[in-house]
Amino acid sequence: MDISLMGFDTPFFRNLHHILDASDDNTTHNKSTNTGPTRAYVRDARAMAATPADVKEYPNSYVFIVDMPGLKSGDIKVQIEDDNVLVISGERKREHDQEEKEGVKYVRMERRIGKFMRKFALPENANTEKISAICQDGVLTVTVEKLPPPEPKKPKTIQVQVA
Repeated sequence: MDISLMGFDTPFFRNLHHILDASDDNTTHNKSTNTGPTRAYVRDARAMAATPADVKEYPNSYVFIVDMPGLKSGDIKVQIEDDNVLVISGERKREHDQEEKEGVKYVRMERRIGKFMRKFALPENANTEKISAICQDGVLTVTVEKLPPPEPKKPKTIQVQVA
């Protein structure tokens, strides 16, 4: 599939498409080579690519907006890694316990299930101690406050003495 036709012709999507195609080739031909990416890497790359997000910068904060339809707040994890990486992750599971008992089967499954994850490198002025997350109507909004700008140093006047 040509990803440039879909409007995703950026280096990130080209590389991701190449990695996913290589992974599919290795699994379909049962090649056991160690030259490709690991299974965990491919899984994480797919989870990240399938979780779109909007990022806004305000004068006093950064806001990350991620669609999470059908998820409860307990299904979503918001974490800080390495002091400056915001990680939003979780898992969407299919509800089938009750349906299996009643003999219901899927005719078509289009809604995405499985793990999802996004990682964002936060800028230096992000205050990782002041982060809030709200999930309302299937939309997760994570707000990261900015640190106040450093006060400019005042010039120091040195008295010139006569020699």
